[in-house]
Amino acid sequence: MKKNPVLLFFLALFLALPTILKAQKTAAEYFEEGVTKSKAGDFMAALQAFNLAITMSPENAPSYYNRAMAKANLKDNRGAILDFDRSIELNPKYSDAYLYRGVSKAKQDDYRSAIQDFSRSIELNPDDPQGYLQRGINRARLENYRGALQDLNRTVELEPNNAGALYTRGNVKLKLEDFTSALADFSRVIDLTPKSSSAYAGRGFTRTKLNDFNGAVADYSKAIELKADDSESFYNRGFARSKLEKYEEAIADFDQAIILDPQNHRAYYGRGFCKSKLGSQREAISDLNKAVDINNTPTDTKVTYAGRITRSVLDDLRNVVQERNKIYELSSERSEALFARGVGKNKQGDAKGAIIDLNKAIELNPTYSEAYFTRGMVKSAIGDQRGAVQDCSSAVKLNPKYAEAYYVRGLIKHSLGDENSGCLDLSKAGELGYTQAYKVISDYCN
Repeated sequence: MKKNPVLLFFLALFLALPTILKAQKTAAEYFEEGVTKSKAGDFMAALQAFNLAITMSPENAPSYYNRAMAKANLKDNRGAILDFDRSIELNPKYSDAYLYRGVSKAKQDDYRSAIQDFSRSIELNPDDPQGYLQRGINRARLENYRGALQDLNRTVELEPNNAGALYTRGNVKLKLEDFTSALADFSRVIDLTPKSSSAYAGRGFTRTKLNDFNGAVADYSKAIELKADDSESFYNRGFARSKLEKYEEAIADFDQAIILDPQNHRAYYGRGFCKSKLGSQREAISDLNKAVDINNTPTDTKVTYAGRITRSVLDDLRNVVQERNKIYELSSERSEALFARGVGKNKQGDAKGAIIDLNKAIELNPTYSEAYFTRGMVKSAIGDQRGAVQDCSSAVKLNPKYAEAYYVRGLIKHSLGDENSGCLDLSKAGELGYTQAYKVISDYCN
């Protein structure tokens, strides 16, 4: 049978019609489709549209930028960074590409590189508050609080009602111990976003630092009303109530904090403290035992003694150090008695009991440098060298002339392989008059 060529032509045209119609769309139209889909929150469809736009016009920087944004919204930050790279390659003055590439890098914990991108974005668009905000957030993550504060101040200058910037600035001011100013920032956030539980919690914490415990209780109560599953707010309200000697109310808060987070060791401590105040010593001891046992094992329990000061040498050199157990006037919180009891328990071989008492002494008196140092000594003896370094660091921060703390920290750092820093600590101990340090320097630092 002879085939009709005219019929075959129209059949082929009918089958090819969808492809022909599809091909009639331009790169610009696919781009606009992608933008529309992105605005509607359909990032997968947007991604497909931008793919077609890029295929048809591979040198268009906005297509790569918008595809990167779609990928970022799909949490594909690695892919987003590659598209931002290409967008910047095609248009080096694309400030938003730097800004959001920095955001994607920050989400991968690459904070230093992110800050470089934010700085470039600021250079290109110095009146955009987002560049300063993001750089401030990431400077804070790197504990550059002064730099973060400068950026956040600039953000607020450009956008006075930016609640996120005000909240972040409040937290930075807490780190800088500017509590009065932090209080003002959290209050402003609450004015702008009265349903923000975190803002009430931040202000409650600030009021605790300012010894306004009644105000703190009120703020934490509001935070809990807005977010009833926040273990930290229950703990902090319990702490504030315990400061007001409302021990039964505090215990109720600590109970709820533990229900919500059974690993909240501070809540066990707070509850144990309050029970002790109410005369329930057996229950108090049970809670305090949990406060010590929970989360008290270093996350990296394997300690490698990489320096020439071995574990046995460290023990010998550390054990010649005498703790500073001098008589002090007993404060109302009796932290001195707890400290002395901890020293006694340690001498009897009860390291766990010693740590419990020293923890309590420090909780009651956070400026108790001798308690930090002694706890560091106990931790080192039971093998928690990183915890010991932290405690010795706290001791020298509180008392910069604490020669023994520098000495022990130097021994431990050296034993863990950080010979340079360890020897610098030993040198400081010797400089402060602890002559035993020079013998160790002679043997292990030359």
